[in-house]
Amino acid sequence: MARLLVVHHSPTAAVRKLTDAVVAGTQDDAIEGVEVVVRHALEADADAVLAADGYLLGTPANFGYMSGALKHFFDTIFLQAGGALADDGAAASPGSGGRRPYGLWVHGRYDTTGAVRSVQSIVGALGWSQSAAVLEVLGDVGDDDLAAAYELGATLAALVGG
Repeated sequence: MARLLVVHHSPTAAVRKLTDAVVAGTQDDAIEGVEVVVRHALEADADAVLAADGYLLGTPANFGYMSGALKHFFDTIFLQAGGALADDGAAASPGSGGRRPYGLWVHGRYDTTGAVRSVQSIVGALGWSQSAAVLEVLGDVGDDDLAAAYELGATLAALVGG
């Protein structure tokens, strides 16, 4: 059975709503053959990453960057999960982690650009492949945002279960 790992940091009601909708999408009745594993960013480890066939990542945008919890997740798993570093210690691309699919959702009050860029930089060095448009939500989370989050979850689950 294919495995989809959902790693998130959902400290606010807005991000929790998006996370719940993403997870609900992964469990859509039309999707079969996918085990969905949900982990808070501070609880996910390299074993969970290595055992997964695809990933969904969720974070708030904090001061123009991903959350500290999601950054800690990447710091913890990066080398074990096949991440590549350049000679200067920066993330290098491509990593040896394979072209596993990933999706990303980010919530911010004013801007999500830096948070999205920071995640994409790291997953590029892991060799993961962006397999759906990034869901960027600013301000209050509305019904359209929740529908898009559900669709993101369902899309990645369907790709992994393929």
